[in-house]
This record gives sequence, structure tokens and C-alpha cells, in this order.
Amino acid sequence: MKVLVAEKIAQVGIDILKKDFEVEEKLNILPDDLLECIGEYDALIVRSGSKVTKDVIQRGKNLKVIGRAGTGVDNIDLAAATERGIVVVNTPESNNISTAEHSIALMLALSRNITTAHMSLKEGIWKRSAFRGVELYDKTVVVMGMGRIGSIVASRLKRFGMKVLGYDPYIPDSKFEKLGVEKVEGVDDVMKRADYITLHLPITKETRGIIGARELSLAKPGLRIVNCARGGLVDEKALLDALKDKKIAGAALDVYENEPKEVAGGGVFDNPFIELDNVILTPHLGASTEEAQQNVGEAIASQVSEALKGNIVNAVNLSGLKVEDMAMITPYLNLGEILGKLYYAVDRLPIKRVEVSYCGAITKEETKLITLSCLSGLLGSIMEDRVNFVNVEMIVKDRGIEVVESTTSAETHYTNLVTIKVTNKESTIEFAGTVFGGREVRIVKFAGYDVDFVPTNHMVAIYNIDKPGIIGHIGTIVGLSGVNIATMRVSRNGDNDLAIAIINIDSHLPDDALQELQRVDGILKVQRIDL
Repeated sequence: MKVLVAEKIAQVGIDILKKDFEVEEKLNILPDDLLECIGEYDALIVRSGSKVTKDVIQRGKNLKVIGRAGTGVDNIDLAAATERGIVVVNTPESNNISTAEHSIALMLALSRNITTAHMSLKEGIWKRSAFRGVELYDKTVVVMGMGRIGSIVASRLKRFGMKVLGYDPYIPDSKFEKLGVEKVEGVDDVMKRADYITLHLPITKETRGIIGARELSLAKPGLRIVNCARGGLVDEKALLDALKDKKIAGAALDVYENEPKEVAGGGVFDNPFIELDNVILTPHLGASTEEAQQNVGEAIASQVSEALKGNIVNAVNLSGLKVEDMAMITPYLNLGEILGKLYYAVDRLPIKRVEVSYCGAITKEETKLITLSCLSGLLGSIMEDRVNFVNVEMIVKDRGIEVVESTTSAETHYTNLVTIKVTNKESTIEFAGTVFGGREVRIVKFAGYDVDFVPTNHMVAIYNIDKPGIIGHIGTIVGLSGVNIATMRVSRNGDNDLAIAIINIDSHLPDDALQELQRVDGILKVQRIDL
């Protein structure tokens, strides 16, 4: 498989990828060139400079993974990637410390006029009185965005003796209490109380322009604003006017609404903020430390590599699922996929409802992943497009299929049991399975029959009247077709005279053998199962 690295990552990341994949580096590739070549690659790695648009994703016919070396993914069309079943991964924790430290460095530099004082001395002018600053001690700072980076910033600013407040409508009160940070409920209150604001919010419809002209009009005269998060959180025109009119004391910006693309020799930064003395500007340096770049490169390469190998990763478009013990859950993902595949092996009617239920210790794990495995196995066999964890919920919703997940404490013969009931317009068909010894998948219910067999790639299910001679006929016909029988498990259906035989065979059963089995007196139905 081929990986395209479109923006620079640390060499350690390239080395990880090269162990298993063909890697090509086309750094800072132009949009038209990316569109032209993306069809060749199974994975794409970008930073913030490349736009992975819907067109790019549609042209990427082989794309399985998109890796964003960094935190945000606003330069990637997540909806288009999800629809195509493309896993999107990022490295949300690799540059946390670096970005937090840069925010605090800018706050300090802004408070003590470090950049303007430095330039004054570079020009040979000694004028101490022009650069009188302010202390952070005892000032009120509002951290807007109390996620990973914001929490680090809040914790460290408390050690400066600042009064630290936090604003984040999506973080529970318990986290504010744990951090010892007072929660501010609204942006207006933020503006009225803050001596400093440091931004650590994602860019969304709700947060874009969260600080605009109206909000700035409410600010304290001495307010200083630091933004190392995303350009567009602060309305740049409104901020420019407020700084010019001295309505606020200063701003330090590391991110901008429009950032030049990095090219050889450097890009051109044309921004009206450069004319102001009460602004500090840096070129998106939040993650630009040796440690962060090593961490990001290693993390994104590992994520992309695992995803390409078909392993579960903590993808951006996997609903934020977190799996603590992957070794525990992996066999159940395989079980779920097999249980899903069994339905279309025995029936072809459109599905109305799917119920997946769990019993035993497995209920303490991330069962939603197993449910997604069931759904992927269920629909993957009837769709031409890729169906996987990423897009199966969207596909199910589009098809109007009701999905119910439940757990039960009912006693069973098994330590863990996964049951799937598929309802169509005529009936409900039930399958169930478990995992023995932490690895071996076993099917213990097949279309309502109590069974016990290990699923293999090729099987045959034979429903028959329970009478002597049937098994002999089956062995003879399958043997004469040149197919070897590995195992055969027979189960009766309660007290009636019906039985089912599940036969594991070494290869695909030919059509003529299938038809001959169907003609045997006493055999009611034959189903070929190729997983």
C-alpha cells in the first residue's frame, strides 16, 4: 500500500511508515496536483496547510486513511470522508504542552512589551520608560476552551498567582471543580471580567467570531487577548479596530483567518496587524518545538499504520470512541462481523430492525464497537462501496434500519454472549456467539437453532427432517464434488423432527453439489455460506 505525505513530519514518522508501506513525500503539493495524483494512494498525511476537500476524497478511490499531523481537522471534509468509509485520525495530545507553553509565552511577552523593547534596542535606542508593563499576578484570566490544552494553561497560570476562570459550555461542571477553576457561563461575562483572555476553542459554526465587535465593546480597557487556537475565533476586523482605538490594551496572535501556504523561502504575510505596536504576531508556532514535532510525527505515523492494517484506532470520525483494552475486545469485533454476515447467508429480505444484545463481562467494555462490527458484517456483503466502522451508522440511517443495543443480566451457559436479532417484513432471525479462551469464536445459535461450531470461510447449512441416512447422503455428495469436509455439527430443533447440520468445508461448494443436496429426500433447504 502507498502513503502520500503532503506536509513535513518528523523523520521518525517516515521511518515507521516505511517499515510496512511505500511512502512518497510530496511536500506542500499544490491543490491541482493533489487532485491529479491522490487516486494512487491508500493513505494521505497532511498538516494544516493542505485542504482535503470533497473533490480530493472522491478522487481518492483507494483512500482508506487520512492523517492530520496536529489537533484540528477543519481542513478535512469529515462528512465526505465518513461517507466513503475513510478513517480520519489526528494527534490531539502530541503538541499539548508546546501549544500551552506558547500561549503563556505570548501572554508574558505581551504584558512586558518584550518584542517592541527588543526591536528598540536592535535599532540602538535605549528608552526604558516606553516599555513599562504589567504583572500577571492577581490579574483575572479567562481560559476560553477547557479541553486538553486549555486545562494545562489554566493549571499553569494558577501558579502565577492569577485568578483563573474558565468558559466552555460543553465541559461538565465537575471538570471545572476538579481543576479548581470558576466557570463563566456566558461570553458577555467573560468580556466584563477578564484582564486576559486566552483562546483554546475549536473552530465551529458556534465559535467562529465568538469575540466580535459587540463583545469587544464590553471589554475592560486593559484587556489583552491571546489566540493560539484557530484563526476566526476572533473577528479580525473588529479586533483591529479595537486595538487601533485603544479599547483594549493588546493582542498576541499565532493563528489567522487567512494564513499563507508554506513554500521554499517562506510565504508572504500581508496582514494589517503588522502596522500596530500593541500586537505580537507569530507564524503559527504553537506546535513548533522539537519535542512536539517528534511526538506528532511518531503519533500520526503509528495511527495511520494501524488503520491501514485494519486495526481499530481512535479516529476523529468514530464518534469519539475510546477503547482501553483492545486485546480484550478484538475477538468480539471478529465475532460481531461474522454474526452480521450470517443473516444474508440465510435470507435476502430487506432489514427493518437490528437488535444487538450483550450478556456477561463484555458489557463492561465498549460494546458499541462490537455493534458497529455486526452492522458492518451485515451490510458489507450486499454493498459495492466500502462499509466499515466509520460509515456504517450513516448507511443504516439512510436505509431506515432501526438499531437497538441492549445489555442483560440474564444467566446463560456462557461467560459472555453476543446476540443479534434481525427483523425483516416476515420474521426475526436470531444468531448468537461467544469467544472461548480469549481467542476462539464460536457460534452457539444459528437461525434459532442451538448449535456449537467454529465459523470458517466456507460452510454449508442443511435443514432436514431428522431421520436415518441423511448424514450419509451429505457426506457422499460433498465428497464426490471434490470438497473436503472438516467438521460437521448436527442439532435438533427442540422436540420436533427437524434438525440442522452445519458443515465446515475446505473450499467453496460447487453449484451442482448444492443442487444435488437439495434433491435428497428429507433435506428441506441448503444454504451455502462463504464468509
